[in-house]
Amino acid sequence: MADEIVRILCKNAPVKAAAITGRTLVETARTTHRTLPVATAALGRALMAVSLMGDQLKGEGSSVTLRLKGGGPLGSITAVSDTEGNVRGYVQNGALDLPIRGDGKLDVGRAVGRDGTLTVIKDLDLKEPYVGMVPLVSGEIAEDLTEYFAVSEQIPTACALGVLVDTDQSVLRAGGYLIQLLPGAADADIDKVEAGVKRLGAVTNALVVPGMDAETLLREALSDFEVEVVGRHPVAYKCYCSRERVAQALVSMGREELSAVIAEQGSAEVACQFCDKVYRFDRAELEALLERASH
Repeated sequence: MADEIVRILCKNAPVKAAAITGRTLVETARTTHRTLPVATAALGRALMAVSLMGDQLKGEGSSVTLRLKGGGPLGSITAVSDTEGNVRGYVQNGALDLPIRGDGKLDVGRAVGRDGTLTVIKDLDLKEPYVGMVPLVSGEIAEDLTEYFAVSEQIPTACALGVLVDTDQSVLRAGGYLIQLLPGAADADIDKVEAGVKRLGAVTNALVVPGMDAETLLREALSDFEVEVVGRHPVAYKCYCSRERVAQALVSMGREELSAVIAEQGSAEVACQFCDKVYRFDRAELEALLERASH
């Protein structure tokens, strides 16, 4: 099942929805950052959530960043998406290992923690980015994102995210959806959405059903509505780092700090947080960058 986002509109109600299947992108994140299962699940949920949000953006060059800081042992999670839903991200303590919950599920809520915030930063290529922040509800990420949409964007939203980790710690299934009520939605529409979500059940359980792709997931959840697919495209884990971007970051340190690096270390190694690629700069290269740096 290829990773993709599918968007639909309901013809007979002011309801829109999008779903993602993301096994490959979450597995790429796992192998890149060498995460253990609970960290894989948490980072995977965040990546798919921000992918669905990024897909809603308009304008080339825009991006959305999702940050979770819940005070749990996993530390902070950062995930970034472009307007195509392509994502990158990292988790502070990817080597965290926690016991399985009593119901057999990974304890993402405990790993993330509940004493903190979910922050959304939308860079729409304007002077200042939009920043929305809400207290965490559960640390399970989907419930926290639902709270964000209700409080910061005033959009009633049903959100579900799931990552199923196999016995060898690889990602077996991953997916999720956002179902959002538009202005004018009636109580009957809300009831239908709630009933459909309940029938569908957990995303990870639904995705193991043969033939259950992103479109089918939405059609099952919204089976009480007449729906129309309005968009579909692939998504992937994609980092945009480059040697020139890292060099510019070194230049932006300023002459004093960059001079100190040259004097104390003679060279520099900079690792990208999103893909773990290491960029090395020798003394001559750093001195050339120093010439570009401002005071």
